[in-house]
Amino acid sequence: MYFCKKTRLMKLLNRYIGSMLLLAIIVASPQAIKAQTDSTSRYMLMPLVYDNQQPQSSTMQAAIQGLKLSDDWLNKAQQRWDRVHDMRYRLMIDNPGIVRFNEDSLPKPPKEVVVETDPSSAELQVEANKIDGEKFKPVDRREVKMHNWLHSFVGSLHGTQAYISNNWYQGGENNLNLLADVQWDCNLNQKLHPKWLFNNTLHYRLGIATAKGDSLRSYSINEDNFQFDSQLGYKAVKNWYYSATLLFKTQLLNSYVTNTRNLAASFLSSGELNLGLGMTYNYKDKDGYKTLTLSISPLSYNMKICRDIVKLDPTKFGIDAGKHTKHSFGSAVEMKFEWKITPSISWKTRFYAFTDYKYVQGDWENTFSFSVSSHLNTQIFTHLRYDKSRPWNADWKYWQFKEILSFGLTYKFATK
Repeated sequence: MYFCKKTRLMKLLNRYIGSMLLLAIIVASPQAIKAQTDSTSRYMLMPLVYDNQQPQSSTMQAAIQGLKLSDDWLNKAQQRWDRVHDMRYRLMIDNPGIVRFNEDSLPKPPKEVVVETDPSSAELQVEANKIDGEKFKPVDRREVKMHNWLHSFVGSLHGTQAYISNNWYQGGENNLNLLADVQWDCNLNQKLHPKWLFNNTLHYRLGIATAKGDSLRSYSINEDNFQFDSQLGYKAVKNWYYSATLLFKTQLLNSYVTNTRNLAASFLSSGELNLGLGMTYNYKDKDGYKTLTLSISPLSYNMKICRDIVKLDPTKFGIDAGKHTKHSFGSAVEMKFEWKITPSISWKTRFYAFTDYKYVQGDWENTFSFSVSSHLNTQIFTHLRYDKSRPWNADWKYWQFKEILSFGLTYKFATK
């Protein structure tokens, strides 16, 4: 009985001595009082939990001295931390009775509860938090399906409209212009096939405008271009590929000269086919904002087609009179670049040129898109063309130019 009372008295005495010693350390340390708000002071006042002895280390000081940097701030911070740590550690060694826990026997934290009011009974309902009582189930593992082919589709319908009353002081005519643009890309997934490059693009643009000045027709076709591009390559080094390219383009519908029944163009009149062998450079930044494809074909075959030579003059398309086709061998280059400048502004450009070392023909297309929303945007399209195989024009010589400003709806779809 005497031994139990003595033991209990010693425990109380040790706790009292330890508390007084900790209080004396805090009061006697001016730097501790000055830094009560910093992390070291908060650490000093936390409950004592014994983990293990942590001897002082001078590794950081040695690294700072090796770099020949000022280490005053580091020395002060290290001294403050070592002083607080030594105080706590010495207190635990001299008074083990006041250390209630070590890191292996920490109590479980109290469960969170939810307090709700019940106005009908004027009572508070205390319930355990549902998260504490639930057993978290592992997430079902779903197999990620990898696509060998990546598809993307962009379709737009843009238009301009003007209404002018018959007494408008400047005159003018009502007009309506519609421009439909569809592009489908089907590309081989290079993450699954890193050594291969296989890109395919199908693009069709159709522009229809009211023709008040045409006595025979109420509308006219001012844009009709069907184009298919394909690139097949095998990796050579980094972003370069040994490649074969294919380009085919034609008009699908008939178009006529104003106020006549004379045909201006039709399906495969004109048409063009180009096959090339060479190298292709393919680049895409990690964020997907910029993409560049450059194909250089030192060996290139080009064929121009005019299916209907009865109603059309093939010389307008660079084909000899009375001939349906013209075959040429030379070199070709094609560059495609897309840049998403901002989330609402993008620029897409394409440059193509072919030469048989007697004549040169080239196209440079630019499309600037300004998005109002996810489905509304404005586009500026420009097309500059040079073709020395066509008849010479007094005003433009061998140059041709087209520009379209439109506003309308756009729909996009893509697989990843």
